[in-house]
Amino acid sequence: MSDSRHVAVLGLGAMGHAFAANLVKSGFNVSVWNRSSGKADELVAQGAREAASPAEAVHEAAAVIAMLPDLAVTREVLLGGGAALAAMAPESVLIQMGTLGVTETDRLIHEVAEVRDDVTFIDAPVSGTKAPAEQGTVAILASGDRAAATVVDPIFEVLGKKTHWLGEAGQGARMKIVVNAWLVAMMQGIAETTQLAETLGFSSDDLWQVLDGGPLASPYVKVKLDMIASGDFDPQMALQWGLKDAGLALEAGGERGLPSLAQIRNLWADAVSDGRGEEDIAAIYDYLKAKRG
Repeated sequence: MSDSRHVAVLGLGAMGHAFAANLVKSGFNVSVWNRSSGKADELVAQGAREAASPAEAVHEAAAVIAMLPDLAVTREVLLGGGAALAAMAPESVLIQMGTLGVTETDRLIHEVAEVRDDVTFIDAPVSGTKAPAEQGTVAILASGDRAAATVVDPIFEVLGKKTHWLGEAGQGARMKIVVNAWLVAMMQGIAETTQLAETLGFSSDDLWQVLDGGPLASPYVKVKLDMIASGDFDPQMALQWGLKDAGLALEAGGERGLPSLAQIRNLWADAVSDGRGEEDIAAIYDYLKAKRG
């Protein structure tokens, strides 16, 4: 029988790395794997074990967290050459936490069940970016069989501030698309209204002082206004991933039903093509300002 405190983390980008670090700090037995080398060094120093392959990482783990960039990579790691799914322990749990999209997640759920009907698939993307992930304060949008709670709940208690159980597997992916569509639209609104404020003689700090304490204020808005004021766009959520999420939302909801988001997607695609893709989504403000001249 696999150790219920043994968790494998596949994918050590900003979010996966933060998840693995918090699990190590909380006393879990953590094995990790990443496509590129060097990402695991700090985790190994803290007590994680770096595996040479996805299959090696998941061997004997009670739960496997997949935090990978898209469906193609996730399928390759789980079902293709990575062979992680075949190597998973009997009756273990696969926790898919990346943002894959609605049809993509449904496809993966079906394919996993065909290969390993003994593995419980928990669909659990998160609402939150790099800093909340590091602080263990993301919101987890979970869906799937609650019978896996004895394994999953202690993990989620470490990774997030709150877990929302939304029904059968796949519902988490659906809510994630909704949340990220809201986030993208909000960021575009912050960028444009900050520029309007500056045109009319106000700073981003002036704008926040008026919002602060009222119904329109939120910590997220403050973080993005601070980024804009400082000009430091070190990514909490990179613009290229915001563009991907806008595309997934349009795929799920249809461009005719989301006309504003379609326009934002096109604008963000231009910004990514202009070399801003690895900066935070708040860099869309800087891109707009440069275009205006």
